Amino acid sequence: MRCVTDDERRARLALRHGLAPTARVADAEAATAAMTVLHATEPATPYLSVWARVDGFARADLDRALEADRALVKQLAMRRTLFVLPRDLLPAAWGSASARVAATERARVVKDVVLEGLATDGEAWLAANRADVLALLAEHPAGLTAAELRAAVPALGGSLFTGRLLTGLGAEARVVRGTNTQHWRVSRPRWTLMEHWLGEVPAPLPPAEGYAALVRRWLWSFGPGTEADLVWWLGATKGAVRAALADLGAVRVGLDGGGTGWLLPEDEEPVAAPEDWAALLPVLDATVMGWKERAWYLGPHAPALFDRNGNAGTTAWWNGRAVGCWTQDPAGTVHVRLVEDVPVAARALLDHEAARLTAWLAGERVGTVYPSPAMKERP
Repeated sequence: MRCVTDDERRARLALRHGLAPTARVADAEAATAAMTVLHATEPATPYLSVWARVDGFARADLDRALEADRALVKQLAMRRTLFVLPRDLLPAAWGSASARVAATERARVVKDVVLEGLATDGEAWLAANRADVLALLAEHPAGLTAAELRAAVPALGGSLFTGRLLTGLGAEARVVRGTNTQHWRVSRPRWTLMEHWLGEVPAPLPPAEGYAALVRRWLWSFGPGTEADLVWWLGATKGAVRAALADLGAVRVGLDGGGTGWLLPEDEEPVAAPEDWAALLPVLDATVMGWKERAWYLGPHAPALFDRNGNAGTTAWWNGRAVGCWTQDPAGTVHVRLVEDVPVAARALLDHEAARLTAWLAGERVGTVYPSPAMKERP
């Protein structure tokens, strides 16, 4: 059994994720495909994730891909998390991870409607209000904001249950977060019927096929990974992951420390490290959130770089390891905060990335609800 060392895993990360300068990709679509999906829990994260991987990236490039070309689509999927997906991956997510989330969300809403006193029959409440929202959106092809839907359907009972009803419909691929009515750092979408947004809506894949398609993409982007990594990333069961690995003919490999990982059968050749590189990644970037077992790129720094709920703050990378975070001062200047000593050359590259990001942000400050302990430290 071949062993893939931590050094090779870091080389794969640099190249597959488009982070080494020579590995950067052409556009937002290519950056998303490189990562399988982009995290979109915080509205600024997809923009900053693409910036890190595409030279000359402008915010309008991602807006075009999301709202004009619609080659990228925001979809609630794995672990009830909002992602940006390549359009061709939607049927796989809809039939597997999103369907799992939708079923869980539906059961919770039905229960909570009764607990909160909105109705004595949660199923009837949900059915009636879903029908009203879908009928209203059918009359508005450009979509409506959540506030507009609340005003038109008073029985929704306020922002909490409006949001949860829309979340469930989104997980079911009935509706989609369409045009954003605010700037790139704030999400206020017009909710739109999926058929209005995409035109022809493909059928979801059967669950097993959907999970296999997601695992195939993940293994190319993140492999080698462990069974535990995949179970966590997918928010799925061990049975679903094992079936997908078997369907793909995934190859077992050894990992440093004695663990077992998996690669695609066409991806067994060793990968050489690129030149030295540094990167600054945003809160919840898909790279730092790609694995459950993270010691090979975090070392002992998880408590400093993640909050107590497991959300990653900003990260600063040197040759495939997270060695710090970045913050902005009141003027918008980006500063790197290290959690370990790095060579002088590494510090110079990190400072270069900080200057590059400062110039791109041009004074705009990016807030977060997920600051890590390292981000909150006084300078």
